[in-house]
Amino acid sequence: MAEMTIMEDQAQLLALRKEIDQIDDQMLGLINQRASLAHQIGALKNGTVYRAEREAQVMQRMADSNPGPLDDKSVMYLYREIMSACLAMERPLSVAYLGPEGTFSQAAALRQFGHAAQLQAFLSIDDVFRAVETGVTDYGVVPIENSTEGAVNRTLDLLQQTPLHLSGEIDLPVHQSLLRKVNGLAGVRVLYSHGQSLAQCHQWLNQHVPDVPRIAVASNAEAARLAAEDASVLAVAGDLAAEQYGLQHLHDRIEDQADNTTRFVVIATQDVDKPSGRDKTSLILSRPNEPGAIVRLLKPFSDHGISLTKLESRPARLAVRQQGRNETVWEYVFFVDIEGHRSEPVVQRALQAVQDEASLVKMLGSYPRNLL
Repeated sequence: MAEMTIMEDQAQLLALRKEIDQIDDQMLGLINQRASLAHQIGALKNGTVYRAEREAQVMQRMADSNPGPLDDKSVMYLYREIMSACLAMERPLSVAYLGPEGTFSQAAALRQFGHAAQLQAFLSIDDVFRAVETGVTDYGVVPIENSTEGAVNRTLDLLQQTPLHLSGEIDLPVHQSLLRKVNGLAGVRVLYSHGQSLAQCHQWLNQHVPDVPRIAVASNAEAARLAAEDASVLAVAGDLAAEQYGLQHLHDRIEDQADNTTRFVVIATQDVDKPSGRDKTSLILSRPNEPGAIVRLLKPFSDHGISLTKLESRPARLAVRQQGRNETVWEYVFFVDIEGHRSEPVVQRALQAVQDEASLVKMLGSYPRNLL
């Protein structure tokens, strides 16, 4: 009886595997049919290969149509890679990110553009901006804020001066690990990580490795590289860096805030001029420093029922101050994110009212809101 049951189970297993093989064959044919159609569309777009709003619409439609059992994010991840491969048939997108290899910036770039994109690592945020401005790459991915440590000021400062546009955003959950070339903590001499990561794990490190000196380096990936070269070194970094440099995970998820997330933005020479239906608009505002100035700047958004998702102030850089009226060295600019695309009539009316109140309005871009 037991032998009969085993034989029946094996027969059922073989039948299920055969059915999966048939479905895989059908999927392969359909994916290649899709790629052929995408190729034809690419020929009609006269060189404009990547349309951020169109990709967002496709992914959102697939998520909305998903019957399960796969969850919506898994479906969107699959379609991200399918679309990435289809785009690469025309011309692989080149994307600059804050390197070296193994950083969270690289993980964000992969999430946004897929594994068929050609990613290039640069050693500073300034270099990423420069690569896109000079046409070395099509796009750039840079961090702009962290849910624990706040704004990335260098990115904000460069956005004041650059002619580039924002064309996307990525919210990346940031999970930090304590890494080493060998297991255990015996003989540890020093711990390296990026300054923000050290701050994000401050309490955990104080509790578990309080006597190990901490040194901030340019990136988590650089910390991982140093740990790979010296067994007495600890690094705080993510999974991608651990894999890249072959390090052991001593402890995982050591960040002090479990929901620690970094927001990245995509910078590009071209604008996303059409709405996806689920968009965000980013802009820089300024007004002479006087009582009630910021209230007058923001009131039009409230009057038109538009939600603000971000408000951040920074000292005005020279390039921006020269555009304003009667501004001084201590004038400030405000980085504002609002819901909606600037082409939508209600957003247009609100922006016109803001223009009447502001000494400076710099449109950074409208783009699809984060999906993954």
